[in-house]
Formats: sequence, structure tokens, C-alpha cells
Amino acid sequence: MQYIRRDIEGEFLAYSREFPIVLLTGMRQCGKSTMLAHLSDGARHVVTLDDFQARELAQADPQLFLQLHEPPVIIDEVQYAPQLFPYLKIHADSYPDRMGEVWLTGSQPFPLMKLASESLAGRVGILHMLPLSQHELYGTGALQQLNLSLPALRKRLSGMTPATLPETYERIYRGWMPAVSNERGVDPSRFYSSYAQTYVERDVRELDSGADLLSFSRFMQAVAAQVSQLLNIESLARDVGIPRAQAQEWLGILQKSDIVFLLQPYSNNALKRAVKTPKVYFNDTGLASWLGRWSSPETLEAGAFAGQIFENYVVAELAKAIANCGDPAQLWFYRDRDGKEIDVVLERDGKLHPMEVKRSANPQRSDVKAFRTLEKSLLPVGEGALVCMTQELGALEEGCSILPVWGV
Repeated sequence: MQYIRRDIEGEFLAYSREFPIVLLTGMRQCGKSTMLAHLSDGARHVVTLDDFQARELAQADPQLFLQLHEPPVIIDEVQYAPQLFPYLKIHADSYPDRMGEVWLTGSQPFPLMKLASESLAGRVGILHMLPLSQHELYGTGALQQLNLSLPALRKRLSGMTPATLPETYERIYRGWMPAVSNERGVDPSRFYSSYAQTYVERDVRELDSGADLLSFSRFMQAVAAQVSQLLNIESLARDVGIPRAQAQEWLGILQKSDIVFLLQPYSNNALKRAVKTPKVYFNDTGLASWLGRWSSPETLEAGAFAGQIFENYVVAELAKAIANCGDPAQLWFYRDRDGKEIDVVLERDGKLHPMEVKRSANPQRSDVKAFRTLEKSLLPVGEGALVCMTQELGALEEGCSILPVWGV
């Protein structure tokens, strides 16, 4: 099986030169272990805590575990043995000049990041891996920071593979997990069925031992139906037949395990009519499509879910583009009580960059009229873009590009 180079490799190796311990978090099966094994090229011992014998030893006698698995080492799924962290701290303090000796992975990102930052403060560099991106699968050259100026976008598109509407929905439907995105020909439906079952039976049970797993599966389907929309907790609770507090807790589990993320609304004192409710997105569109019970890319493209999943795809790709090159930019959206909406607001270096997402191949100036709302903001407005199904880079007006979706 051919290895797919990950854009985050450079960031990871930079962290490994600066910290004695590096923790790579991310959702299950997104490629963490594969990347670390590739980067180590056989020079490190690898031990996974998915192995119950190794896990029991790490939990019961972490000191002996680290004696048996001496650094340099890769420890997979370290969330199963937080007892290791005090001893990893001792090791780091004992050998302060040895950088990058311990590489860790974990698939419960947010609890693990909090635990590591508290237990290993100053000794651990923490990176977050997302599923495969368009650039990793269909691009060439090093990943560049997303810049919405026309010259920068022209350069970006020169290294990407164009996609028609059917090809775009094939990408969305197949998803971005290595197992379905490489050349092995794994059927997405069978893969995501197995993935969801493993996730619910292992990760969910780990985070909520009392959860009714059948109800939780139905809850995931209900959340998938809300992608790209304002989060409605009451509706989720009602659809599954659970209390609102339970729905809020289960949504937190989906966030903690990196299945979904919330895009927060942009607001400040000058934009007093902005809504306060976040929008919900899946990190992997293939999983969202499977949960929606879409049977093929063609039915997905033609169905009522087509616009929602298209926006989810764009927002998730923007999040990957930012995370994979260490970009400090933040993503927001804007909506006010007057109905004005901007799908994405990228904030970087004290400027706001508005972006609209349209499935259309015929963008109009009216599609971006809400961009002017940001002029009331306290921050200046920079270049914007309309992301759509056009095949060529263009411009709607000065400072607003037309960006083909395959170039995000």
C-alpha cells in the first residue's frame, strides 16, 4: 500500500526537535500511527495500548512498562494509560537534552490534550491531526498558507487536480480516511459501518460507560442531519428521545473524540445583532454521508442533503488547510437576526476575510452582498472569496475572488 504523505509532517518534526515528548491527537484511524511509523523508518520501537496486555502493564506498573519499552519509542493510544504521564515527565527531566525521544498518539483528542498539558507542562508538544485533505490526495508540492489574493490563489490552483461536480461528490461520499482514500478499493459503506460500530462500542463506552449504545448511534444520525446548520440541541434530544442535558453531554463526546466540530459565530460590540448559536460540522464527510444513509455519490449529489454536505466539505477542508501548516488563523461564521449570513469568516493578522460557499457554477455578486456587513466590525476587512463549482479562478469584484472548490 502506497504511503500518502501528510502535510503535517513538517510541523511534527519541528515539534520533535523542540520538545522531549510529542503527542499527536486525532480521530480514530485518521493515519496517526502510520505517519509516525513512516517518519521513524524503523528506528523506534512501537507499542500500542490497543493491546490489552500492554495496556494492563502500562496501567498497573508504568515504570516497568517504560523500562521494557525504552525511548526512542512510539506509544499508540496513550489515552488508555494516563498513569504513564508522571513517569514520562521524570524521563524528560532526567534527559533534558534529548528531544523527541517519546512520540505519543491518542484518539480522544480534547481530554488527552488537557491531561497532557497539565501533566507534562513545558515538556510536551501537542499536535492535532485531521483526516486526509484535498491537498494530500490531489495536490502536489508543499502546502502553502491559504491566502485569498488572486496571485496566491493562482499559484495554489496550479498544484491541485480539478474536479467536476460528480467527481466532487465522489470525494465527499468516499470521505477522507486513509482506508477508503488509498488504492485498496475499500467500500465506503462497509468501512464506515465498521468504523461507527467500533467507535460506539469502544470510544463512547470509554467516555460514558452508562450510555445506551443504540440510542447513541441514533444520536449520531440526528447530528449528521444538522450539518452546516445552526445547532439545535432541543431538536436532537427530541429526535432521539433523550433529555436535553443528555444530548448536550453526547454532543460533547462527539467533539472530544473529533467526530464533529462546532464553528462559532463571529461577533463583537459593533455587531450586536449577530446570533450566538454555533454551527455543527463533521470532520469526515464520508462518515456524515453514511450516517445519512446515502447509498452512492449520485444519490447524495441529487438529494436534499447535497447543499449541506457540500458546505461541510468546504469548511472541513479550510480547517485542515489551517491546521496542517501551523496557521494561527481562526475560522468563524456570521449570521444576524436580520437574516444576513456569511458562511465562513477567516480571521488572521487582525483582518477578517469573508468566504461564501455555493454549489452553483454561476456565481453572482448578490451571493456576497452580506460581506459588506463586516465593514461595521472593529477589524478591517481583507480579501474575500466565493467558493463554488466553477472550474476557473475568477473575480466577482475587487477584493473578492471566485475560487473553485477543488482548490480549497
